[in-house]
Amino acid sequence: MSERTDLGERSDAAALTAATAIAGLALIDVGCGAGANARALAEAGATVLGVEPDPIQAAKNRDAAPTAGVTFVEARAEGLPVASASIDGVVFFRSLHHVPVEAMDAALAEAARALKPTGFLCVIEPGMTGNHFPVMRPFHDETRVRTAAQAALDRMGSRLFRERRSFAFLQRPRYPGFDALVARALGQTFNAIVRERVETDEVRGLFEAGRTEAGDYVFVQPMLLDLFCRPVAA
Repeated sequence: MSERTDLGERSDAAALTAATAIAGLALIDVGCGAGANARALAEAGATVLGVEPDPIQAAKNRDAAPTAGVTFVEARAEGLPVASASIDGVVFFRSLHHVPVEAMDAALAEAARALKPTGFLCVIEPGMTGNHFPVMRPFHDETRVRTAAQAALDRMGSRLFRERRSFAFLQRPRYPGFDALVARALGQTFNAIVRERVETDEVRGLFEAGRTEAGDYVFVQPMLLDLFCRPVAA
């Protein structure tokens, strides 16, 4: 893999728009969660299909107030509900590592199937350096699945696409206090995290590493962005 181009400090959606133009394009946000990034992409001029496999979150998305340019559906990454060669871009915002490891290759192949010959696949994944990952690891260790996601990109990228460009950017997760971390950990329907695993002396100690002079807590989270362009014809 080539050296990563540094994009500085950005949100996920802003990193994508720095890496490639999206205005006027039809995009799929795979594993869209509550849809914040899908809505941000629509605000930047794209038409977005937000695909969410978790039935609880998918139902919430359907019931939410409509957003111009965004449609939400319940579907899996391995079965995108679109015709072949019909989409300009497929995006995984921190979601590839949530795909079952044995299905990651199929999910990437499905993204390539959906793309037009001029289309792109963008995968954004959190890195495992910085001081935010150690705070999360005791109760939600994603080392195996994040490593598997990067391996799938390295394995499948050259098979499915003619071009790969790699970027890095930075985020600084901020919490007013420990209770905010607990609320974040327990607030995601696709993760079965219990309070007892979060509210431990170990996690509290690691959390203290982020304390600022202002009394809140700020951490460093490096992010990885890989942009694959021009899918290989099936």
